[in-house]
Amino acid sequence: MEYSGVQRPLSSDGFTASPPPNDCELSDQVSDSVTTETSSGSSDDQESSVSDCESSVTSRGDDDRRRVLDAGLVKLGEGDRVHDLIKQRFLASLGLLGAHVTVTAINRNSHSGFTGQARLHAFRVYLKAVEDKCGGNANVKYGWYSPSSKAEISKIIGHGFGHCEKINYGRGVYLAPDDSPLECLENLSEDEDGLRHLLLCRVILGKPEVVLPGNSEQYHPSSQEFDSGVDRLFAPKKYIVWSTHMNTHILPEYVISFRAPTCLKEFLKTQEPIRKPTSPWMPIPTLISVLSKFLPQPSIALIIKYHKAHRETKISRSELIQRIRQIAGDKLLATIIKSFRTKQLKSLQGVSQDGGRNALEYKNNAGGLDGPMLFGVNLKQI
Repeated sequence: MEYSGVQRPLSSDGFTASPPPNDCELSDQVSDSVTTETSSGSSDDQESSVSDCESSVTSRGDDDRRRVLDAGLVKLGEGDRVHDLIKQRFLASLGLLGAHVTVTAINRNSHSGFTGQARLHAFRVYLKAVEDKCGGNANVKYGWYSPSSKAEISKIIGHGFGHCEKINYGRGVYLAPDDSPLECLENLSEDEDGLRHLLLCRVILGKPEVVLPGNSEQYHPSSQEFDSGVDRLFAPKKYIVWSTHMNTHILPEYVISFRAPTCLKEFLKTQEPIRKPTSPWMPIPTLISVLSKFLPQPSIALIIKYHKAHRETKISRSELIQRIRQIAGDKLLATIIKSFRTKQLKSLQGVSQDGGRNALEYKNNAGGLDGPMLFGVNLKQI
């Protein structure tokens, strides 16, 4: 989601002003429905952020003040444009799962109280600093954060992020792009009412750096050049905001509550689409066999270990490929895959010439035409 903070400064309620026309991104759709602050500096602008938030979201005055929750949230009603935009976007991004999910509530962070206002101010300050550093574009996105519990949401809204995760990509707060909420759902637990909750946050990414799996000790940018981390530059699935930046570069905006199938993890596995590569590809078992001619045995053993972990669903397919890239190197992988593709085409030409007598042999040698599509590596990934 693109964002230009210079042209669209943050308003008192945290949204952007003057969204450009014909921009269908979520941030601009939501912003378009919000009343932004003026530059007059009148006393009206000094009202509490709770009042500003209520009037800008629903324009229903005093009725909305009674809907402010204890955690500093304002409930958005059905039919409210912001509510409907977020709900529609969320369900559409879930794919097949969307038909089995019911959104029960969407609440907006009011940024109320001293600490809420302080965090909003800090976000503005760092937004301006990153804009200046990056030539006017702070690269602000919307991202989903998966809380461990409903109680954690209250703590984040009330006090900010208090801890960070330490997984393969380093120490930080991990978010998924706004069009990829599925990345957050697998380990999301139900509360006592059978509901699940996600935080939709505004995130200052600035200039992100690619962080490969295994950098679990990193907790800040690798140099002054970078501001955040991603698992890949093109269509990332993970935004990594380092622990040093987690309460200045992330602004929690909404809490979405929903009901989903009880056995959500199992449901997601059954609904996982089969993605066929569009560039030359190679089944991983075949790749391992060829790599054994170029790499030392310890490296091959490590690749086999990661492949087994993927088959047992202990690591994701993208992580497996990243691991192979780290061990083998992109240059060697590209050469092997191109060579494999050339041999495939020659085999197909032979099949057409002999009337299909060697088709079964070709299928066996190539690793099959079905399953390996799920576990292969293709050139677009390296």
